[in-house]
Amino acid sequence: MAGRNPGTELELGWISKVHVNRPAVVRHAEQIKKWKTVKGNWQAAWLLKAVTCIDLTTLSGDDTPSNVQRLCFKAKRPIREDLLKALDMHDKGITVAAVCVYPARVSDAVNTLKAAGCNIPVASVAAGFPSGQTPLETKLTEIKLAVEYGAREIDIVISRSLVLTGQWEGLYEEIRLCRAACGEAHMKTILATGELGSLANVYKASMIAMMAGSDFIKTSTGKEVENATFPVGIVMMRAIKEYYWQTGYKVGFKPAGGIRTAKEAITWLMLVKEELGMEWLTPELFRLGASSLLGDIEQQIFCHVTGSYALQHELAMA
Repeated sequence: MAGRNPGTELELGWISKVHVNRPAVVRHAEQIKKWKTVKGNWQAAWLLKAVTCIDLTTLSGDDTPSNVQRLCFKAKRPIREDLLKALDMHDKGITVAAVCVYPARVSDAVNTLKAAGCNIPVASVAAGFPSGQTPLETKLTEIKLAVEYGAREIDIVISRSLVLTGQWEGLYEEIRLCRAACGEAHMKTILATGELGSLANVYKASMIAMMAGSDFIKTSTGKEVENATFPVGIVMMRAIKEYYWQTGYKVGFKPAGGIRTAKEAITWLMLVKEELGMEWLTPELFRLGASSLLGDIEQQIFCHVTGSYALQHELAMA
């Protein structure tokens, strides 16, 4: 990954007078939905870019070593080899960005990827995922265990109550302690934006998370009623831009939850390009959290290459 964001001292002045023009943000988000998508080879290129930014995820209560192993093999070969050859991309080493699992399944993923001769990092959710309603000591222990098991990235979740009650010092300290517990592992901070009450709170929580040393800020756990939305994405990316202007440090962005179609993935890529620039369109600074998205992307690439959609048995499931 790129040079890490070391964080800053808590600067409440950065958020004390935050005002978000919600109608303007919503209008812009509605315009985004109407953007024309790219076609042909351009579409295929954007879709392959999206694949390299996916955190391929399984976060189910019935996860087992076998389905995690299957996920890892799909992560290494996300698109059928013959389709990549047709696009002259078979020798470009295309894989997903990371495999994301619960702490208890980290060892399964690490061992499978190692046996497959693959260096894809394993990310683990932690810190009381998805609700965050566990004691801080338990959160820190969970993070340390996930790192000990071999996770190179940690997706923590914040305590939403600290945002809803305006306890910014408490939120800053919690995230700083989580960052310290991560050690060398990169930390993505999940804001659970659907539960923060307002876009102003989303902006403030984004800034606090970056001040506290987050390497990425992430929209959602995927378990909330409302997950990644364009209004939230716009607000979070503008906070990232402001933080970069203030400090010179680049923080990554990860929309997650409810992103299921190739068209949605391309729209998110285009939005990042518009708001943050092409330099953010790398796995080091942009991720898509998804479990079913890869299947639709591979289907669209199959259609582009062959002129027809694949039957269910023709594409390997993640």
